[in-house]
Amino acid sequence: MDAVLDGIRVLDFSRFKAGPYCAQLLGDMGAEVIRVERPGGAEDRELGPFTPTGESLYTLFTCRNKLGITLNLKSPRAPELVHRLTAHADVVVENFPPASAEARLLDYATLSQVNPRLVQVSVTGFGHTGPYSQRPAFDTIGQAMSGAMAVTGFPGSAPLKAGVNYVDFGTGVYGALGAMYALYNRERTGKGQHVDVALLDTALSFMESMFAEYAAVGELRPQLGNRNFFTGPFDCFQAQDGHVVICVVGQRMWRRFLKAIGQEELAQDPRFRDDIARSRHADQLNPIVASWVAQRTATAVVEAMSGAGVPCGPVYSVPQAYDDPQVQARQMVMRLDHGPSGMVPLIGNPIKLSSTPMAVERTAPRAGEHNQQVYGELLKLSPEELAQLQAEGTV
Repeated sequence: MDAVLDGIRVLDFSRFKAGPYCAQLLGDMGAEVIRVERPGGAEDRELGPFTPTGESLYTLFTCRNKLGITLNLKSPRAPELVHRLTAHADVVVENFPPASAEARLLDYATLSQVNPRLVQVSVTGFGHTGPYSQRPAFDTIGQAMSGAMAVTGFPGSAPLKAGVNYVDFGTGVYGALGAMYALYNRERTGKGQHVDVALLDTALSFMESMFAEYAAVGELRPQLGNRNFFTGPFDCFQAQDGHVVICVVGQRMWRRFLKAIGQEELAQDPRFRDDIARSRHADQLNPIVASWVAQRTATAVVEAMSGAGVPCGPVYSVPQAYDDPQVQARQMVMRLDHGPSGMVPLIGNPIKLSSTPMAVERTAPRAGEHNQQVYGELLKLSPEELAQLQAEGTV
């Protein structure tokens, strides 16, 4: 069965998380992705945690389904080799600061002259326009400057970032989506284009209606911990053997919830007349819910809520999430043989296509593992030419 992106070749010059994840998503769907890194390996190979054999787990996760070659982008031969590689590519992914030497070498205006059909995805902290375009950034900067950290945490606590890098991986998703937009447009026009995605833009896009709330009605969301500003009960509660999250939205669900906990008379309480009222009176409502939950196991609470059509789930530890049968059934944790590192579990692809599903064809490559294949077969360099490039430190 052909994969959806069979025939698409991607040059991945990126490192760290957002850019590599963007290219990995394309590789999962069948694109031939060639990771290009400096001789000896990119700096993300130095990021922990590591396997017992010393391989970065981040690299194993974001570089599956990729071939690996090396190229010193600051070497005199780099422009020639980049242009020759670009001539054979459909997509270039890069995440260098816009003013850096590497970004100038990978300038889209120049590369598009080599290959007018080229789609280029540039991943940066702040984008290629605006007063901050030259600043570096990581995920947490996006969380901080979007306002997300200011509204995260319990009332009165210091600003708090999320426990996972959602801005990095969200930007990777947007980059892959932008590449698909541009490839679709290329089918109609024959021309590629530049895709500009930024960490701050991604973080802002996840802020829901908060800017409209501020600008249109003058309301700022406070820190609420696990509560919801617009409805209730919507919180984390302590069961006999763990915590559960219960999320009630709308009057019909509210009535089903009350029936499930045996408190149907609360439907007539004016404090709880609608979603907003219940949110504003959470200090009176939540203890009622907490008392009911505390008398039951987490499993019993989840079953009761699910039976009533109320969203509810246990608060898992990482091992519990790893072992959950739903997670396993959806292949969201995949155990792959990484050779010297042994079997390493990786996160699966969340996009499920019925006719052309994702597949893991290869694990993350070693730095330069496929130099001979790519330079020899794609660019037709002889063994002697490749040896010369290696001797001079170009590859």
